[in-house]
Amino acid sequence: MRILIMGGTRFIGVYLTKKLVERGHDVVLFNRGNKPAPVEGVEQIQGDRKDTDRLKELLAKESFDAVFDNNGRELSDTQPLVEMFQDKIQHFIYVSSAGVYLKSDRMPHFEGDKVDPNSRHKGKFETETYLNQAGVPFTSIRPVYIYGPGNYNPLEAWFFDRIVRDRPVPIPGNGMYMTQLGHCDDLARAMVAVLGNSRSIGQIYNISGARYVTFNGLARACAEATGKSPDSISIVHYDPKQFDFGKRKAFPLRSQHFFTNIHKAKEELNWQPKFDLVSGLKDSFQNDYLVNDRDKAEVDFSIDDEILGKTSSSK
Repeated sequence: MRILIMGGTRFIGVYLTKKLVERGHDVVLFNRGNKPAPVEGVEQIQGDRKDTDRLKELLAKESFDAVFDNNGRELSDTQPLVEMFQDKIQHFIYVSSAGVYLKSDRMPHFEGDKVDPNSRHKGKFETETYLNQAGVPFTSIRPVYIYGPGNYNPLEAWFFDRIVRDRPVPIPGNGMYMTQLGHCDDLARAMVAVLGNSRSIGQIYNISGARYVTFNGLARACAEATGKSPDSISIVHYDPKQFDFGKRKAFPLRSQHFFTNIHKAKEELNWQPKFDLVSGLKDSFQNDYLVNDRDKAEVDFSIDDEILGKTSSSK
């Protein structure tokens, strides 16, 4: 297949590009050209997708069998692509987010659960709705938290920063909120499994790790990934309502239960996660965090110090 990837040079796009090339596909990347292609010889078309006129001009004479839209956040990002290729492609794969789900007392989230119209990810749900109504042969992927080498979001690195420096790990509440992380390689494999799968047309899939973990458990898993005893770290619990952080982010995860059921993807895509949490975190720590000397970098712990000044630690 000749495949267009929107993005392709950062995090998930890197993994996806490599896997598609390995399978013999002809891959074309559309991005701003700030980073080199992850595979030598892969064609890149440079442009800003938000400049719709330029996007259409650059892609007007191109033809593709499938499109992976990895970085569309708003409907206005994706609609021009669909208008150009709607009747010309076999498959349109859209990366949405489990963040579209409405907060619920009943967990885990299933693909048919209600969505939050006020979510910061509402643009992704609006895009999913549009894809369904437009009649394009689409599949939508809803990851939860993604981690692994190349992660540009401070998720696992947030924990590593504190653990390698023997600092306490400040966790909101009692640390018992349940969450879910999915390794980037597992996500990319699921996306490849969707491609050309007739059963996946018109479907939405939750993609993440096989098990859930508490905030406390995640901190201890990160400690294990760094080679330390999970019981050696100091976890500090605090009430976030007692602080005014403004726009500063004190913790990398949302303070609520947030996890999904991935059975549908496992059954219909013949896919399942390869990484358990600790092995995935080890992969990230050894092949990204240490390789890039992040253990030696300066880190701003001012928010931590504010929290620690008002609370006491507990294991």
